Amino acid sequence: MRFRSTLVLLCAVVAAAPLPAFAWGAQGHRIVNGAAIRTLPDSVPAFLRSAAAHDEIALLGPEADRVKGAGAPLDDDDNPAHYVDALDDLTIAGTVKLSALPKDRGEYDKLLRAAATPTDQYGQGYLPYQIADGWQRIVRDLAYWRVDVAGETKAPTAEERAFFAFDRTVREAVTLRDIGYWGHFIADGSQPLHVTVHFNGWDGKKYGNPNNFSESRTIHARWETTLVRAVATEDLVLARVPALAQSTDPVLARTGAYLAASASKVPDVYRLEAAGGIDNPSPAATSLVLDRLAAGAAQMRNMIVEAWAASADGKVGYPPVSVRDIESGTVVPTRANVGLGD
Repeated sequence: MRFRSTLVLLCAVVAAAPLPAFAWGAQGHRIVNGAAIRTLPDSVPAFLRSAAAHDEIALLGPEADRVKGAGAPLDDDDNPAHYVDALDDLTIAGTVKLSALPKDRGEYDKLLRAAATPTDQYGQGYLPYQIADGWQRIVRDLAYWRVDVAGETKAPTAEERAFFAFDRTVREAVTLRDIGYWGHFIADGSQPLHVTVHFNGWDGKKYGNPNNFSESRTIHARWETTLVRAVATEDLVLARVPALAQSTDPVLARTGAYLAASASKVPDVYRLEAAGGIDNPSPAATSLVLDRLAAGAAQMRNMIVEAWAASADGKVGYPPVSVRDIESGTVVPTRANVGLGD
């Protein structure tokens, strides 16, 4: 969901659009999360692939939008996590490339403040970092889950083994919640209007408009909510989810590539709107919206699989202990050496 601090824009959207501008709407977010879980391979733990996991993670798809309206400081801090305002050349503010994202939000903000027209991460959005941060959290969740599973049989006492068994159940609940919440931002990234300065009408005065694309302040909601409600179901999207494709690129590199692919579809959305295909769903508009939802589900599924693989190489506790050493029996797991003992 796109919020701006400008009262004029907010009033215009409220006045013109009967539907809230949720990213993909609640239905779209449930679809992306649900389809992602239904396409997980058997290589990931069963607790991630169960029917209950699907239902919980799908339900959590809209969660990051549902917390909006909490007030300051939460809204001001969190709203820019849902988007990034890329220009047509796939840079942010003409200075940061989606294909070469800085290592963290601090460096990103520093470069934006040094742009020809100074800005910051809150003005331009920091969706790439929300996605990357969430993925790293899931890697940690799964690393601790691996340790819990090992600890259930390899801890030195019955009390310790019982502790790890309990901690595993808690870790599974935390992991499902983290995946469900994080999936919202993956879905945001598959929505072309969340990855562009043209997020709600093409501003010809500011960016030029040689194709005479619509400057309507209702296009965002009409595309991501009204159209989705009219044409999309989880089963239809599931049929379009591509095969599993894993990457060994750094998380920000693959996130930047994913967002760039979404941004490349922005002109297509405006062409479909000009042809009337959004308001009276055309086959082309239906196909594009289903494909973008499927792209979100595929990216989420792929990154969960990658997180599971990465978790095996993780370390837990302080001082750090190798997950592989615990799983192999080289290190005997205890509450103390996994960071839960004084």
